[in-house]
Amino acid sequence: MPPETLTPERILEATEEVLRRYGPAKATVVDVARALGVSHGSVYRHFRTKTALREAVTARWLDRTSEQLAAIVTDGGPADDRLGRWLAALFEAKRHKAGDDPELFATYMTLIGESGGVVDRHVTDLESQLATIIEAGVAEGTFRAPSPATTAHAVFAATGRFHDPCYAAEWSRPEITADFEAVRDLVMRGLRG
Repeated sequence: MPPETLTPERILEATEEVLRRYGPAKATVVDVARALGVSHGSVYRHFRTKTALREAVTARWLDRTSEQLAAIVTDGGPADDRLGRWLAALFEAKRHKAGDDPELFATYMTLIGESGGVVDRHVTDLESQLATIIEAGVAEGTFRAPSPATTAHAVFAATGRFHDPCYAAEWSRPEITADFEAVRDLVMRGLRG
């Protein structure tokens, strides 16, 4: 049986496992190559530097949330319903990332600190998704927002406690769901004007 083709996706999967096992301070490209049964040069053919590999694995991790939320943006139905579901899905996705695998979450927080551009692109994508929903709500006559992009930025900032990783320690508190629902409802009322 011929060996499995080395692809960027296989490398990223192995990198995630190596990061989980060793943490960001000790994980090396050699460890990733060893996990794949290839030379470290083979990994470097796909990712020119260790930094590029770490940024790619961070982007992949963040993109999972973006893709999940994008499905809500393109769903049919009223914009206010989609916005409520989108905000709830963002909160749940971030909360699960922090709670389901705390070691990997801590690893990614370290990597995110090193990958400012990756995080900026992620936030831009999320705010663009919000703007699309808000624009649809304006077109439906449900929302009042003179600038959907500016409003999306404000909504993202207003709900930061429920998706910004610096608040992750609060996400397991019993009252956090009620707090989220209160903020989400306030945002929705404000958009309806």
